[in-house]
Amino acid sequence: MEDYNKIVESLGVRYIKSKNNKILKPVKVQGFYDVENIAILLHKGTIAFGKDLQTINEGDILFIPAGKAHDIQYGAGDVTTLKYEDFLGTKEKYIAQNNNFSQVGNLENSYTSISFDAKVFDSVNFFTSLDIPAFVIPKNEFLISEILGILEEELGDKIGNHIIIKGLMEKFVIEVFRYIVTKNLFVEQLATNTNYFKDPRLIDIFGYIKNNLAGDLANNILAKVANVSEDYVGQYFKMLTGINPQDYIEYQRMEAAVHFLRTSKHSIRDIGKMVGYKDTAYFCRRFKMMFGIPAGKMRRRETLMNV
Repeated sequence: MEDYNKIVESLGVRYIKSKNNKILKPVKVQGFYDVENIAILLHKGTIAFGKDLQTINEGDILFIPAGKAHDIQYGAGDVTTLKYEDFLGTKEKYIAQNNNFSQVGNLENSYTSISFDAKVFDSVNFFTSLDIPAFVIPKNEFLISEILGILEEELGDKIGNHIIIKGLMEKFVIEVFRYIVTKNLFVEQLATNTNYFKDPRLIDIFGYIKNNLAGDLANNILAKVANVSEDYVGQYFKMLTGINPQDYIEYQRMEAAVHFLRTSKHSIRDIGKMVGYKDTAYFCRRFKMMFGIPAGKMRRRETLMNV
């Protein structure tokens, strides 16, 4: 338990957004993917997820770790099936945003979603690093109240609402982790994938990568950071994390690219350079391969409502 406390103490939580939505028409989205964690609270209606379309009950929370592609179905009946890229361009036909907090929980076919980052040592996506799948938290009044509290502050204009949201978001993340631990969920993943948070050399590598995404991150550079041999650094990194360092670096670069696409007006070419890709065409190919949609569509997605 002491090790878990150390992880929580080093955990940085960043709230992204929350929305209350109404399902207009049933739709199944294939390959939904995001670089942020998402929690969906189903108020009324039907939501299912995964390849076998596991249905969640009203009042349940679907938790989707960042970086995990999955299928998700909103509504039931005569369902339209769309690839994620196609869904983004037609989302308004199927999902409508409702900003009236007094109606939250009362509308048929409605749900609330929140998205957020949770990073250990300000560099590693915590829930992603655990390598856990999307999962359901059965009706939990405390977590429900946290989600609704965040949404109410988001939709309101009270003084200091961003501070209240930050506190509620941090409590929500800790409670989700507590739920995983106390319910003995994903025991093997927790035992394996929390160990590397104890290794200071690996933490140094994480920090160096985060601060030098546009620079040279070849294995010989990482070896110097960790004070190990160039021949060993790749093996060392994979032994502790389960992935090789260059795959990890590419994910971090692409995650940063998504952030710039959503929050800046930099050109796609400039964003590619900012995250370490000198060849724009190669950057675009890798982006499409990782996220399933072009970089330009990821940017336009921010003009649409959140799912």
